[in-house]
Amino acid sequence: MSVPYAPSSRAGGSRSRKLDRPNVMVICVDQMRGDALSCAGHPVVKTPHLDEIAGQGTRFARNYSATPTCVPARVALFTGQSQERHGRYGYRDGVPFTEAHPVTMQGVLRDHGYQTQAIGKMHVFPERSRCGFDDVRLHDGFLHFGRRAGGRHLEANDDYLTWLRRQPGQDPHADYFDDGLGCNSQLAMPWSRDEYLHPTNWVVHETLDWLQRRDPTVPFFSYVSFHRPHAPFNPPQWAWDQYIGRPRVDPPRGEWASAFEEFREDNYHQTKFGRLDPETHHRTVTGYYGLITHIDMQLNRLLEGLADYELLDDTVIIFTSDHGDMMGDHDMYRKSVGFEGSANVPLIVRPAPRFAADAPRGQVITEVTELRDIMPTVLDFAGVEVPGTVDGVSLAPFATGRTAPETWRREIHGEHTHFAQSLQWVTDGKRKYLWASQKGIEQFFDLESDPQELHNLIDDPARAVEIADWRGRLINYLDGREEGYVADGELITGRPVRTERAEITALVGATP
Repeated sequence: MSVPYAPSSRAGGSRSRKLDRPNVMVICVDQMRGDALSCAGHPVVKTPHLDEIAGQGTRFARNYSATPTCVPARVALFTGQSQERHGRYGYRDGVPFTEAHPVTMQGVLRDHGYQTQAIGKMHVFPERSRCGFDDVRLHDGFLHFGRRAGGRHLEANDDYLTWLRRQPGQDPHADYFDDGLGCNSQLAMPWSRDEYLHPTNWVVHETLDWLQRRDPTVPFFSYVSFHRPHAPFNPPQWAWDQYIGRPRVDPPRGEWASAFEEFREDNYHQTKFGRLDPETHHRTVTGYYGLITHIDMQLNRLLEGLADYELLDDTVIIFTSDHGDMMGDHDMYRKSVGFEGSANVPLIVRPAPRFAADAPRGQVITEVTELRDIMPTVLDFAGVEVPGTVDGVSLAPFATGRTAPETWRREIHGEHTHFAQSLQWVTDGKRKYLWASQKGIEQFFDLESDPQELHNLIDDPARAVEIADWRGRLINYLDGREEGYVADGELITGRPVRTERAEITALVGATP
């Protein structure tokens, strides 16, 4: 598809010509909680540049990752599909992405004249799959599956490592694991190399390099994907120092946390459920906040680079995360659960000013949204028809001030295999019902009065009718599933769980 030039709107001697469609840059970070933004009211973490982007656009406060781990969340992001459609219910490596999910946001844009580029984390299989991008420059992080299957031929799956080993003073076997901090560990320390060698800086460096070499005759779609603030928690020293001296604060612990007691591993450095000693927890949170602030600073570098290339006013900016991190809330760390720290993720949409000069600024939307809404939003901005495979809904009308849909979804359904069962949940961002499939644990939270999910209201007789309604909503989502979670209109406990639909499982091992 050819893309005609639009006359330049610039006066004077500018050599740039303006295209008739906006560029789009989706910035995805890994494992960032939705509340970890200054503009969201966080009392500690500082994100001045993300706050600035939000002030220039729209923040979606009740945005969720319906399958909150790296692999299935990125499937939703790339395909615009709920798990009911894409069929990934948990974390499973080794599924050939393009066979399982042939229609992607980036592929559709490429087919409609966009130059498409990914830099950073993809977390797909095979690791070099382009999944619709013209090109990928890869840094997935430690990625156990790729390392072990590749016999430690690490450069094959990691362009960052190839670059690192070529830098002055670096060992030819240098690895970002050299300091020993694991990618799922709660231990934390400052970055031990020069800051410019940090993977966060590398993603921005590579993106700016690509922007200089892109094809200027067509619009671009850029996927800028940071591995951080996912562990290892090793921000640069200045970012570590910003938080290490703050007061020690215990994380919130719900009165219901003992429901998962059988999975407790206290003071284990890779714990998913357990309590860390106060100093270790403090260092963990210090590292996490430091990584977020480091990303925030590098985003300013990226946006200034867009401005230097005369692209900032022509580019839609979308910022999100694949999932959050419990960070000790309710004695949980990492992700995979339906509680707010894990499932609620940031979403900021800043339209391209040249194409939406009257778009609202500093707006906060409270309708419940999900990662699958990003693909139709991007296609809407690009003027590309949304494929019938997509069940997400464009958020562009909210972000541009166009007439928003008269009706919006009542809730979103989320789930993930975790704690040896399927953890199911339904929420509208104001109420949340959760069900654990093996023992039938039920929870109900009023997020408006109890945003930290401290009080399980499931046995409150005053809420019985409301709870029955929410339970019924989950039953509607699960009815007919191959696991047999529903029979005769009731939730059934103890059923075998799956990380994906059977036809997805059948693809494992199909790629040579």
